[in-house]
Amino acid sequence: MRSRESITQLGKSALQSMCLVLLSGLGCVTANAQAIQEWVTTNCGECAALMGEKTGTYILEKGEEALIGRAWLTQHAEKSIDVQYFIWSTDNIGTLAAEQLLQAAERGVTVRVLVDDLMIDAEDKTLLLLSAHPNVQIKIYNPNLSVGKSLWQRLVNAVTDFREINQRMHDKTAIFDEVAGITGGRNMADEYFDYDHEYNFRDRDILLLGPAVKDMTANFEEFWASPLSVPVEDILQEDARRLTNEEVTARVSELHQYANDPVNFEPEVRQAIADMPRYFPELLQAMSWNDVRFISDIPGKNSGEAGLGGGGESTRHLIEAVTNAKESVLIQSPYLIMPDGGIELFASLIKRGVRIRISTNSLASTDNLPAFSGYHRQRDDLLEAGVELFEFMSHPGIQTTLMERYPRLAEKNPVFALHAKSMVIDGKIIFIGTFNLDPRSANLNTEVGAMIESSELARQLTLSIERDIQPDNSWQISEDFSPDSEVDFGKRVHLWFDNLLPMNSIL
Repeated sequence: MRSRESITQLGKSALQSMCLVLLSGLGCVTANAQAIQEWVTTNCGECAALMGEKTGTYILEKGEEALIGRAWLTQHAEKSIDVQYFIWSTDNIGTLAAEQLLQAAERGVTVRVLVDDLMIDAEDKTLLLLSAHPNVQIKIYNPNLSVGKSLWQRLVNAVTDFREINQRMHDKTAIFDEVAGITGGRNMADEYFDYDHEYNFRDRDILLLGPAVKDMTANFEEFWASPLSVPVEDILQEDARRLTNEEVTARVSELHQYANDPVNFEPEVRQAIADMPRYFPELLQAMSWNDVRFISDIPGKNSGEAGLGGGGESTRHLIEAVTNAKESVLIQSPYLIMPDGGIELFASLIKRGVRIRISTNSLASTDNLPAFSGYHRQRDDLLEAGVELFEFMSHPGIQTTLMERYPRLAEKNPVFALHAKSMVIDGKIIFIGTFNLDPRSANLNTEVGAMIESSELARQLTLSIERDIQPDNSWQISEDFSPDSEVDFGKRVHLWFDNLLPMNSIL
């Protein structure tokens, strides 16, 4: 099969614009487009045969690739699309993605969307207008802070149900016809796909094709059926009763007009259309075929009897994998606050000869100062235990190669921060998912991810993370050096105040 490196040679201008033309609905995929399973069989008979026993995997390193994958699969889905996100914004990417899902629904695909309540920024009425389509269902997970809640209700919930409001669904999955799926660190917003002009994330997803997607679907069904997942119409009953057909029709028209407005696309749209037919066959040929274990939590994470603790299935699996390491553990996590016992576990591994390296954000790059403060308080202890720490720069050299659009954004000098959540153990086991190395992921947020034993994928992921921690991209931390002084005085003062707050259990 062709190497994944050859995929990136299809042309930068075509790649960066293809993602938007696919989402735009400009007619590049017709109603007669092959369904996903049929397309795989036609374009790679060997792949179709392998799918019976193994799962095809492809690591999506670039934002453009990750968006192309979602868009193409949305266009080719024939029966169902199930998507589950922690954040879905109403920016350019979020709006175009919503419009493309609506197009799928209009051609008869059943679309189900489950979004966590905490950081959803769509207006209540917009959610109702989208869910009005007979083939679209939208549910909100744990709706106690945003959708349909007044400021007073939010304050009351924050005081009376502190643990409950901190139980979030951090899962990020997209499942197409129960055949293909994508999971990883990316939410549905501009900054996760390199389209924000001020702040973008270095993130990572993995595309799955085959049996492991059945496990993803089973997990989605469990969340969809949970009492914590509430139909948007049940939350907004008064607004739903007042909704008119005219309003629904107008909103649908607005979405389609937005998606067909050339202002919202990169200039190389036509080139993208020309190159699209040969992109996905090459991606398919570059897939690695493996046994994949899809790791997930139950809705609610745990019983709640342990207060803000309690762990979960994803936590248990990851601790077990790390504990069994023999030679090395390489971790990439944007937020690094060790849960109880974590530093001691690392120290014991290092004492028996396991090398542990961690790539995380610096004070200069982080988007979450409270989370950085938790890491800041533990940094010396981690170094003393023997952990090698690398902090990502806010303007790393790698951004020019990972962001295809960087030349057009260079004058705005956007910050490039780490958001990937990945791990390599002993050069043969990898994890790519949503789990941050912090107490919130360990005990409160539900998390998902793919655990795979594959020397080839481990090689790819190791090279990727090791590139991120090179001196042009990250600072190596020592007892005598940290890059905290690289930021302005105001941010350092803010960090000092955050360090005074006892918040580790919810970071």
